[in-house]
Amino acid sequence: MKSLLKNLLIFFVVLLFISGIFSLLSDHSNKPQEITFNRLSEQILGEKVKEITIEGNKLNILLHNKEEEFVIKEEGQSLGDLFENYNLPLEKTKIIDIKVKDLSSKNFFLTIVLPFLIPLLLLFVLIFFFTRKMKGAGMQALKFRESRAKNINLEKNKKRTTFKDIAGVEEAKDELYEIVDFLKKPKKYISLGAKIPKGVLLIGPPGCGKTLMGRAVAGEAGVPFFHISGSEFIEMFVGVGASRVRDLFSKAKKNLPAILFIDELDAVGRQRGAGLGGSHDEREQTLNQILVELDGFNPNIGLIVIAATNRPDILDPALLRPGRFDRKVVLDLPDIKQRESILKIHARNKPLKKDVNIKNIAERTPGFSGADLESLLNEAAILAAKKNKKKIENLDILNSIEKVMLGPERRSHILTKKEREIVAYHEAGHALVSHYLSGCDQVQKISIISRGQAAGYTLRMPKEEKYLKSKTEFLNNISVLLAGFISEKLKFKEITTGAANDLKRATFLAEKLVTQYGMSDSLGPRTFGEKNEMVFLGKEISEKRNFSEKTALLIDQEVSSFIEKSFQAAEKILIKRKKKLEKIAKLLLEKETLEKEEFEKAMKN
Repeated sequence: MKSLLKNLLIFFVVLLFISGIFSLLSDHSNKPQEITFNRLSEQILGEKVKEITIEGNKLNILLHNKEEEFVIKEEGQSLGDLFENYNLPLEKTKIIDIKVKDLSSKNFFLTIVLPFLIPLLLLFVLIFFFTRKMKGAGMQALKFRESRAKNINLEKNKKRTTFKDIAGVEEAKDELYEIVDFLKKPKKYISLGAKIPKGVLLIGPPGCGKTLMGRAVAGEAGVPFFHISGSEFIEMFVGVGASRVRDLFSKAKKNLPAILFIDELDAVGRQRGAGLGGSHDEREQTLNQILVELDGFNPNIGLIVIAATNRPDILDPALLRPGRFDRKVVLDLPDIKQRESILKIHARNKPLKKDVNIKNIAERTPGFSGADLESLLNEAAILAAKKNKKKIENLDILNSIEKVMLGPERRSHILTKKEREIVAYHEAGHALVSHYLSGCDQVQKISIISRGQAAGYTLRMPKEEKYLKSKTEFLNNISVLLAGFISEKLKFKEITTGAANDLKRATFLAEKLVTQYGMSDSLGPRTFGEKNEMVFLGKEISEKRNFSEKTALLIDQEVSSFIEKSFQAAEKILIKRKKKLEKIAKLLLEKETLEKEEFEKAMKN
């Protein structure tokens, strides 16, 4: 629509320009009047004619009263013959100034050629314009089947990413350094009969640096780097995806040695045979072409394909066999030491105050990915800038941690006096039970200021990084989740909707203990239920029940039993430490926020 309006506007401007030229060439304000030869002879006899200008077959007449007229004579007839034919006396014609106007090239062009040439030129311009448009549309149709991979020129890019810009994934860097070394010194490996892996699959949760790692490999090797997303292959037209795959590999092979990076491989590499289209599904045809290009009849010597995904479980097995993506590099969430090194990298261009302790920040950010840590320091910088500070302070970073985890503060979300009291006792219950039960995370902060969707929150952090959890720790964590619900019930003799999310999380944990972790004494060490995934939807929409109705009843009973045990444990602590509960709740109502030191001081007194 925009293109059509633009074309119409151009056409209208050209038309106005041509009209302007014609209006300049023809002045209609004093247009001469055409008369007959009889009228001309009468005027000559009456001595009214001052001047006659011969212009081809046209006689331009100027009268003594300044009026202009004209007469068209016959072709080849002279003015003297015309006077003789009308018997005009010689003395009458001698007093008239007779001039002959030569039709020069300029006048001839303006009067004769230009009126015919302009429409012809306009027609030619329109034909050329529409022909070019049709040609452009044809070229776009041909380019539709070409890949949209971006070729990053690393030689011109001075700020290219290298392994020095990545921290917390040392094992992954060691794995990928072999590829870099091969691209730099291929003879060293080929002389020993070694073959570098054709495909490397980077696996890890979102934000762990898979794409960044791919760029770092290309930056270290200094070779052409082609980048494309898995979703860019698929279109609504049949065969486009496979054609783009062929074009992509063809471009990469012209720039050997090179690296081809496919982000979000699961968008096109899902297991075949599970979609609605069967073997004729467009996505499956695209995947088939990728498999052929990776390890077909034509070897890809010097072309290394790196792909990234956070769903390796749904990839087609043919992609993971030797000769294709036969090397798998796992990038997991960083531990405390890795988080510290990542924070140091992201803090390089940020002015930090001396009170900022990077190690302390790493301790308070368990479960944060590399992208989360980058966002954390960026939020801290924005917060410091809003307050017109010259450097980022520790308090700015601590506030940003809570913002990234829970959302921004909602001080405009004003609670009533009764609601504030309920929230205070609710959060005090969480903190109290977490403090007295073993295996629970340490309380770092308690607040009754709304953040995100929460009316209040209790921020807890683990004492140390753990990869394995025991049954007791799970049950104690369920007790902490239920503690807010119990506190409300003990103090106000009724419950509110504030504990809805806590109850949901507690039920989820109890179900996992029974169905996934085999921690039920009565049901034994086995799992229950299998998730079925419809590939074309990409969601887990059903569950296969590999157990009977009787077992389902036992599962429900065990889940309820776990929740009941945790409920009783939390209730026992809250009844026994009721004075402490009251004290923490009153402090929250007074200060709104309690830090770790204030909370621990209140628990000792």
